[in-house]
Formats: sequence, structure tokens, C-alpha cells
Amino acid sequence: MGKILLTGASGYIGGNLLKELKKEHHIVAASRSIKNKENEEHVEWKKVDLFSLKDVEDAMEGIDTAIYLVHSMMPSAKLTQASFIDMDAILADNFGRAAKTKGVKHIIFMSGIMPPNEDEDDLSDHLKSRKECEKILGFYGVPVSTLRAGLIIGPKGSSFPILKKLTERLPALVLPSWAHSQTAPVALDDVVQGLTKLVDRRPDHNEVIDISHEVTTYKGMFKETAEVMDKKLPMMDLPIIPVWLSKLWVRLIAGESKELVYPLLDSLVHDMVPSKENYVEGISNAQTSTKESIRKALNEDQDSKKNKKQSQSIAEQLKKSDVKSVQRIMIPSSWTIEQTANYYANWLSRIGHSFINTAIENNKLMISLPIFKDPILILEKSTDRSDDNRVLFFIRGGKFAKSVEGGQARLEFRRVLDTNECLIAIHEYEPTLPWFLYTVTQARIHLIVMTLFGYETKLLAKTLDSKYLVDRTEKIVNRQS
Repeated sequence: MGKILLTGASGYIGGNLLKELKKEHHIVAASRSIKNKENEEHVEWKKVDLFSLKDVEDAMEGIDTAIYLVHSMMPSAKLTQASFIDMDAILADNFGRAAKTKGVKHIIFMSGIMPPNEDEDDLSDHLKSRKECEKILGFYGVPVSTLRAGLIIGPKGSSFPILKKLTERLPALVLPSWAHSQTAPVALDDVVQGLTKLVDRRPDHNEVIDISHEVTTYKGMFKETAEVMDKKLPMMDLPIIPVWLSKLWVRLIAGESKELVYPLLDSLVHDMVPSKENYVEGISNAQTSTKESIRKALNEDQDSKKNKKQSQSIAEQLKKSDVKSVQRIMIPSSWTIEQTANYYANWLSRIGHSFINTAIENNKLMISLPIFKDPILILEKSTDRSDDNRVLFFIRGGKFAKSVEGGQARLEFRRVLDTNECLIAIHEYEPTLPWFLYTVTQARIHLIVMTLFGYETKLLAKTLDSKYLVDRTEKIVNRQS
């Protein structure tokens, strides 16, 4: 019986899946915090920072099947300067890379049902991120089984608790056009059973499986929830209400954060209907009806104080003064990631004129300001943790960085799949400046600098790639003539 790595084991779906899997499998349960978690028969808890490739590799030692139940819609640092799409891309890339390195045989991923016949560029950010994660996880050669679900009906999570709060708190509903979008709700128990069955599969290639019981609309979901609550809920269609206005009133009534509500609302404009091509008997055909799923979810304990304590415990896991910053840029197709990192160091000195100076000595990048005798940042390249598609620098000190022995503050450059997109990320950086001063000076300057660098590399990409195409076309023409 092979070991299973379960990420998100302390989360909504992961916690329920853990209860099911531990009956017959040995589980390595990974979580950002394992405070108050105790090992038990068939369950070993490990503290894993999924943003750290080394942490993920260590967690995958001896693993046969790795289950990925992760997303980054909520901040993971005191200051997060990043879109959840870019953070998701880093997490998925770490997972796929580590799985290949450690010889994992099978990856299982939980995703969302995709709209039929819709261009990827037109997808909401939430669905676009899920689709990109599918690609990244499957990029490294380890077979991936992706279970796609629509709205998952359970007492916690994201979508259904919002729908439930709106139903019970509003005396009536004015419905925008998205209320008529099609969706395929599925019970939490059916999702858990579907994921459990995937553990026993041994695909030799990437596969996608949709799971659902029936297709309805969000208006239909409101109606069935109101019926189960035995509540009269008058409804009136008003399709002219824009999505941005829906975000405001849904966030206000549901009492949830914008990081959670806004991406979910953006996805409601799509029809998310299961595909016949992604049907697998025994997994796709969920057994629990929508109304039965709602009734069970509402009957389960939803003590608000308990939920509040859980939210507080998550907040306590975050460092008090750390920073995460991720920017995605376009680079010339011919550039390696090491060339990108080197160009950045030279460019920083060039645009700073005599105010910002950079120097590279013995794999150390030092950034200085003339008003200080010592460098403001000292970064050391990790040669053993860098490769053709990833370059890693550890932040070892400087006047603007707290220096901690064995600390994991780092700057990295990594390629997205095999594209000409590069993610530049700062992790676990702790500034020495007072927090307020840092947020209004250094943090903002960093974003401006990265934006300018992105503009330059994008311009270079267009120029150099166009020249390459022209030169190549001329060579072909000359060869033919």
C-alpha cells in the first residue's frame, strides 16, 4: 500500500477526504500549520510551505500518489502584492516539479467544471487559474487525474455558504443575468467519494473527469435552498444589474472578504455544464440530489463562533511582518531564465542611474544606495536550487532586510510552462523599516520598478521575437530560391 500525500489536509475538502482515505491508506497530511495536529494510525502530519520547492520535495519523499487541493485566493502574508493566479502558478509548479523529482506515480487535482466551447482568454480569473494549474501539474510527465466539479454543496467552503447566507438574510432577491447561468452542483460527500476512487486509478496519461448530479441554474439553487429552509423568498429578474454591483451587495450581505467573493462572482457569468467527453461511470455520476445535498449541509453544525475561531487560527499562522510579491512578465523567447535574472540586475542599476547600484560577485547580488555605506540588500544565488527554468536567490542581509540565520527569505525567477512568461517572486521577506513606512515607500517603489521592468521586457520580446521571425523567414526564402 503506497503512501499518499494530501495537501490542504486541514481544509474544507481535504479534512473530509482525510477521514475517508485513512481507513485504507497511509496518509502524509500536509498543512501550513500543524498546531494542535497529532499523528494517528495511518496519518502523519507534516508542516509544509507549498511556496517552497524544497519543502514540497521533502514532503514527497516515498510518496506514491500526491493529492493537490490548493488555491491562493486568500493572502498568505501580512502584505501580499500578487494576483492569486500567479501564486497558484508557483504552487502548482512546485508540486509538479517535486513529483517528477521524487518519482511520484500519480497526481490527483481538484478543479472546476469549464464552460463548453469557450476561449481560455474569456474565462474568469478563477477558472483561468484552475485551467492553468491543470496544465502546469501535467507538464512534468507525472500522470494527473483532474476531478472537475461545479458548486460544491457543504456546510463550509466558499460558494454554498455564500448562497445560504443570502437566502436566509434577504427578504427578497433581485436577480441579475448571471442567476440564469447553468451550473452543476454536487454534494461534498460525492466529491470525497470521487477523489477516493481516483486514488485507485493508474492512468498512463493526463485525464479530466467531470462530476455532477444534475444541471440547474443559480436561480434554481436559491429556490431549492429557500424551500429546504421553509422560507418564502420572492424573486424578481433584473438582468441589467452589472457583475461589479453584484460583487458589492453579495460581499456586504454575506460578510465575506472581497478576495473570496469577487473571483467567484466573476465565474458566475459562465455556463458550467459537465462534458460527455469527461464522463467516467462510477465517478462522474454523483448520487446525491441537489435538494438532499442542501438539506444535509444545512443540518450539519455551523456554529459561527467555531468558524470565527478557525479564521483567527489561520490568521495567527501568518507571520507578523512578512511580504510576498509576485509579478508575471513577458520575456524574449530566446532568453533563458538566468539571462532574465542577469538582465534585471543590470537594468536596475541602469534605470537607477547613480542612485541605485548593483554588483555581482561570487554568486552574490548586492544592491546599494549612495546614501548608505553598506548594501541595502544582499542576495546569494543558490546554484544547487537553480536550473534552466528557475533561478533562486536567498536574501542574506542588507540594511533593508532582517537577517535570520537559516532564513528562507528569497527572490526567484521562474518560467511558466514552456512559454515566454516569467514569474518574479519574493517570499518570506521581512523589512527592517517600520511597517507603515515600508508599505508607503519601499513596497510601492518595488511595484513601480517591477512594472517598468515588465514594460521593458515586453517591448524587447516584441522587438527581438519579430526580428527572429524576419531573419528566419529570409533564410527559408533564400534556401528555397
